[in-house]
Amino acid sequence: MLGRLTKFFHPASSAGLAAPGEKMKVKKTILCVDDNEQSLSIRKVMLETRGYRVVACNNGHAALGEFHKGGIDLVLSDLIMPGLDGTELIEQIKSEAPCLPAILFSGKIKAYDKDTRADVFLPKGMYAPAELLERIRLLLVRKRGPKRLPRSEQARVAVAS
Repeated sequence: MLGRLTKFFHPASSAGLAAPGEKMKVKKTILCVDDNEQSLSIRKVMLETRGYRVVACNNGHAALGEFHKGGIDLVLSDLIMPGLDGTELIEQIKSEAPCLPAILFSGKIKAYDKDTRADVFLPKGMYAPAELLERIRLLLVRKRGPKRLPRSEQARVAVAS
């Protein structure tokens, strides 16, 4: 009976994964860190609905542990947190992965003058969610580099030049 069902039901298609023979789009993983559970939850839902995989942590030490597990494509961290704050977290992560994009944000500070290795600083509440999503997209594109053209396009461009 189970053999019959597999003819009609393909688990990959129901899970939103690519069917056999199709290319699967790999989700980028964002390490999202904030000691405010409500803000963390809202940001997590917003990112997941845009197709990102989110690893959420409510403190810097937990975030560092998740980073060491691997697979993180971008760090999005609150600045002021007890224990390991956002600046220290990003400093430690960048010492191991200098090219990993990082966004630092804060609700208490409108402008950030302290030397930091974050790529972007955003004051909480001073930007629209669309701006955050665009900054994330641009940092991930910069990390990945330009898209490679299909071989047919590469040949056409080479002939044209």
